[in-house]
Amino acid sequence: MLVMKQTFEIGGLSCMSCVTKIQNALHNQTDIQSAIADKDAGRLVIESNRPYSEQELHEIVHALDPKYTIATRQKDLGFSDEVPKDSWLQKYKPILLIFSFILGVSLLAQYPFASFDGMQWMRHFMAGFFLCFSFFKFLDLSGFANSYKSYDIIAAQWPTWGYVYAFIELALGIAYLLSWQMLFANIVAFIVMSISIIGVLRSVLNKQKIQCACLGTVFDLPMSTVTIIEDGLMIIMSAAMIVYYL
Repeated sequence: MLVMKQTFEIGGLSCMSCVTKIQNALHNQTDIQSAIADKDAGRLVIESNRPYSEQELHEIVHALDPKYTIATRQKDLGFSDEVPKDSWLQKYKPILLIFSFILGVSLLAQYPFASFDGMQWMRHFMAGFFLCFSFFKFLDLSGFANSYKSYDIIAAQWPTWGYVYAFIELALGIAYLLSWQMLFANIVAFIVMSISIIGVLRSVLNKQKIQCACLGTVFDLPMSTVTIIEDGLMIIMSAAMIVYYL
């Protein structure tokens, strides 16, 4: 399929929440495959199946907030069979680094013990996971909630769920860290992550090019199988710990 790449000037973006709002609105357009807004550069790049005029895009973003503006940036319109992409490693570098740090710290926590304790390692890993991921969500809580409702089955119907979800992650991280009410904490983690993965699976299977909200709006991570693995790992670990504590 031929893909058209267009670049526009965009104004009025004051925070990452604005970026998320713009990108989600454009992703909802049938012919737009990808939309990336750069707040600092004042640039909007879209990939679509047909050319979009400055006026069309202006009407879409202006309807979100009158402060948003669109203007033609440069003559770079053109069709191509392939649109240059960042490498897989470049795209997922932030989440890979975070997972590596959490994995390393949780393994080092086993060092004083004579033998490896799998359950304790999982508890430490899940504590690090939920605390770290909730931290990034709290950096822009409203932006996360706005992005999360674009694919989560509960947040789509009840937008406040995005805010609640961030606090649940924080509470789970503290519970795992303190080894508090482990059976209850794992049941909650299993249910919450199982619900979360439904929206992720639906988005990936439908090949929707939307932003993954797992690290809030700090990083522009695309929804992919990486997100499925991330949620699936938490589901498997929480299930194993439920069996252990029963």
